[in-house]
Amino acid sequence: MPTIHLTTFIAAPAQVVFDLSRHVGLHKESMAAHKEEAVAGTRFGLIEKEDTVTWKAKHFFKERLLRVKVTEMKKGEMFIDEQVQGDFKMMKHEHHFKPCDNGTILIDLLHFEIPYGIFGEWFNSLYLTKYMKRLLEQRNKTIKEFAESERWRKLLIK
Repeated sequence: MPTIHLTTFIAAPAQVVFDLSRHVGLHKESMAAHKEEAVAGTRFGLIEKEDTVTWKAKHFFKERLLRVKVTEMKKGEMFIDEQVQGDFKMMKHEHHFKPCDNGTILIDLLHFEIPYGIFGEWFNSLYLTKYMKRLLEQRNKTIKEFAESERWRKLLIK
């Protein structure tokens, strides 16, 4: 089973990074190139434990749906979302937030399996893992840009 381990330093408090990481609108903005949008479940604001979100996006020349559920959450420290329905055989995304002297270390662990047997393994080794890592990097770049500026206040402070 492939696992992507991505570590991102963000010069902002862990609570801000935690909240931005679970903000549906910011996720949508980070995936704008794929026309990703929340179409069911929690569609706006912050996701919470037990919430589901169904995402619609265009990947690999096809419109796809992915429904995830937040299965675990420790406020300010971590949360996990897992595929309930979608193209993966299994997908689990762990988000960890570690405060440090001058900001937060954001750690993503994305575990996934794809169907299609040997063809799926071949596709994954040649392309899919790299593609998924680039998506995570884009998402984290957007979170970092918001967290390190005042832009996060418009999303999180009402």
